[in-house]
Amino acid sequence: MRVAIAADHNGTALRADLVRWLAAEGYEVDDRGGASGPDAAVDYPALCADVCAEVVAGRAERGIVLGGSGLGETVACNKIRGIRAGLCHDEWSAGISRGNNDANVLVLSAKTLPADAARRVAATWLTTAFKGGVHARRLAQIEILERGGELG
Repeated sequence: MRVAIAADHNGTALRADLVRWLAAEGYEVDDRGGASGPDAAVDYPALCADVCAEVVAGRAERGIVLGGSGLGETVACNKIRGIRAGLCHDEWSAGISRGNNDANVLVLSAKTLPADAARRVAATWLTTAFKGGVHARRLAQIEILERGGELG
């Protein structure tokens, strides 16, 4: 599986850790970069757009975006048609994000997750399959909203 990853200045160290871990786990990693250190502030919307473009175009099956809280990144990613980004703080939310919401972008908070916890969250997220069923019906409704349609 090809995974595109990027981080703002808050997530530089965690991105480096996750890139190494992903590669060791056998994932094809597309390190899209980001800030070069904690003092090199970068605006996260461009990073989000870049990772999401890779996912939407099919050049990456999944994306991971790292930010301070991850809240702004989640908002930015979810503005892009075809993206379902989930901000996950633990393995439970990662499982729901994939199993129920078929999220294709994982957003992590670099300020609240130590590297070992981030790896566990990412591992759960990357290995959890979408359940389908009632969840597929709900995703179809979300796609209607994404196209500007109304739900009856």
